[in-house]
Amino acid sequence: MSFRVGSGHDTHRLAEGRPLILGGVRIDHARGLVGHSDADVVLHAVTDALLGAAGLGDIGDLFPDTDPRYAGADSRIFLADALSRLNLLGWRVVNLDVTIFAQEPKLGPVKAAIKASLAELLGLHTDAVSVKAKTGERVGHIGRGEALGCHAVVLIEKSGTTHEPEASATDSNGIHLTS
Repeated sequence: MSFRVGSGHDTHRLAEGRPLILGGVRIDHARGLVGHSDADVVLHAVTDALLGAAGLGDIGDLFPDTDPRYAGADSRIFLADALSRLNLLGWRVVNLDVTIFAQEPKLGPVKAAIKASLAELLGLHTDAVSVKAKTGERVGHIGRGEALGCHAVVLIEKSGTTHEPEASATDSNGIHLTS
């Protein structure tokens, strides 16, 4: 079987006058994230995780914040492009685990909507997506409510891979071996 794991992280400052978008979901909050695009830390972290798992670099390589084409861009286009690149190489997403770091707003009420959005964007069933929220416990830039961050871990599988049991044997100590 051919599997790979990717990890992604992103952090953006919070500021007045910006919408707060997490995982493609607009969240009602007085402040939003500052960035060249819509600054969706969740989709940026997921995009980086996908690209990393496939060995395709990172979001800044493909969508630099110096390129005016991406000014104010919806981060769903970054995710769709990364997913398309993976699919062209024969990879498919197996599951996604996301942790959002935010002192404010409280994300408990919107985690299900973010999870559903991510599942739809990735073409996964919701049971293959996990969304967790953690506060900064009032420590650092996240804990002071100055920023939000996200960490994402994704598992991808080479398309056409079968899930047949591997041949097995035991060694002289009775320990199970696979070949």
